[in-house]
Amino acid sequence: MHLALCAAYFLVLACLAMYGLHRSHLVFTCLRYAKQLRALKDRVPALPTEGLAARTDLPIVTIQLPLYNEATVASRLLDHVAGIEYPRERLEIQVLDDSTDETGALLRAHVQRLRGTGLDIVYKHRVNRVGYKAGALDEGLRVAKGELIAVFDADFLPQADFLRAVVPHFADPKVGMVQARWGHLNRAHSLLTRVQALMLDGHHLVENRARAAAGWLFNFSGTGGMWRKEAITTSGGWQHDTLTEDLDLSYRAQLQGWKFVYREDVVTPAELPEDISAFRAQQFRWAKGTVQTARKLVRRVISSDLTLSQRVEALFHLTPHFAYPLMVFLSVLLLPALILMPATNPRMMLLIDLPLCIGTTGSLAAFYAMAESAQGRRRRDAMRLLPALLALGAGLAPHLSKAVFEGWRSMAGEFVRTPKKGTSAGARYTARADLPTVEIFLCLFSLGSTIASVRTGHWFATPFALLFTLGYGYVAAFVMSEQAEANRAARARTVKAPVTVTSVTTAASLSAHVPNALSASHHLSNSVRAMRAALEGSLGDSAFDAPPPVPTAAASSSEFAA
Repeated sequence: MHLALCAAYFLVLACLAMYGLHRSHLVFTCLRYAKQLRALKDRVPALPTEGLAARTDLPIVTIQLPLYNEATVASRLLDHVAGIEYPRERLEIQVLDDSTDETGALLRAHVQRLRGTGLDIVYKHRVNRVGYKAGALDEGLRVAKGELIAVFDADFLPQADFLRAVVPHFADPKVGMVQARWGHLNRAHSLLTRVQALMLDGHHLVENRARAAAGWLFNFSGTGGMWRKEAITTSGGWQHDTLTEDLDLSYRAQLQGWKFVYREDVVTPAELPEDISAFRAQQFRWAKGTVQTARKLVRRVISSDLTLSQRVEALFHLTPHFAYPLMVFLSVLLLPALILMPATNPRMMLLIDLPLCIGTTGSLAAFYAMAESAQGRRRRDAMRLLPALLALGAGLAPHLSKAVFEGWRSMAGEFVRTPKKGTSAGARYTARADLPTVEIFLCLFSLGSTIASVRTGHWFATPFALLFTLGYGYVAAFVMSEQAEANRAARARTVKAPVTVTSVTTAASLSAHVPNALSASHHLSNSVRAMRAALEGSLGDSAFDAPPPVPTAAASSSEFAA
């Protein structure tokens, strides 16, 4: 039993260390190709503004805007797209709306106003959501006028020079897609948004840069990029058997021989989820979809004529979410390992434990420090956020492990959109979440591991056990706080709604029970909020300086607005 426990513990630790060391490999790749990365920014000059409006030699571009119940951000998106610099005769805008609320009426009116300015903009509404986003994009593609297709999600703010910077790349007939970098409108809103921004910066400014420079496969990020229409159609088109249709199409297109370009200097600002429930829903969809794409394409990648380095990197790219169930398994194994395994002496700690800690955690530090420095930000900001990032990753691990298992068992599934706040003062759209019982149990279990690590002298295990404890606890407290507040708001709306009283007894019952329910909800919300604040303080939120903002640089019935 003792031997089996040791073997399982070190096997899980080795697998996690492998993913951690892979990040170091990406950092070294960026350093190795630094000259090529600098040259990429200036290799293809942007279209000049002088005489741009009268040019007839440019390719026709279609901008697709997939939306679903986005009343808080829809108008903002259309206004920014209308301001993009490109000849009006060479530009088409498709508003692909699957909404079931007031967003549809809002969009129809806005499209009519923009059409009055001479803009070629069409409104397309589907009465069902077959294929979700992929289905909407595919239906729009069938009637798109453009040979180049740009895609922007509802919370993105495409900048005026986006097409001028990106279109010239398609003069190379081998280029199938150009991806721009995501910016973050609300990076400084909270500890949660700062950590999210750092995570996404790591993806865009280390992973994408390294893969693009080395000639490895990387992916269209679902928004903020442009496709050649031929690359989409010749690669099988938009398919909705996974929840990450962007990753799926990206790999199929590159396996067909299409070339991808990454532009780190072209930035499209977007909104980060400000609620943990919305963030968890987004990450769940990405994790499940990535695993589905791996199931679908890994064998094809391995048997392809890609180079060995391209295939190895593709395997790492398609399987990173398997680290989450490993992380949960590690946190469960930690307590019995601490109790049954003797504490190592200082010499063994220096020879084995210290290098392992540096090799895994140090690689993450180098990874995110590079992400910050690549955009002119301070490396120390990444270092100060790293404990919170590690804790949040641990806290998300149980939920995302469920996503991994679901993605491995079944394809497709419901595309749960990420709620956006936009310019609204309150929360117009919210994400629902179940009671985080698993996170609560693991928080208490990891607390036992923290105590055991101190009592048994496993000093190197203490900070990791503490990170598990804080991560599980922070996510659990945050989710419970949000859901308690959402329930209280829902009850308040119910009380304000007109009620037909059929008897004096009913009225008396309502007057007696509603205040009690609201009071109980209020006390629960306050208690959980206090717990969440305490955990957030433990993660160092109050000690962080807010960083400076990033410069914004299937058949279905449908209708087209005339």
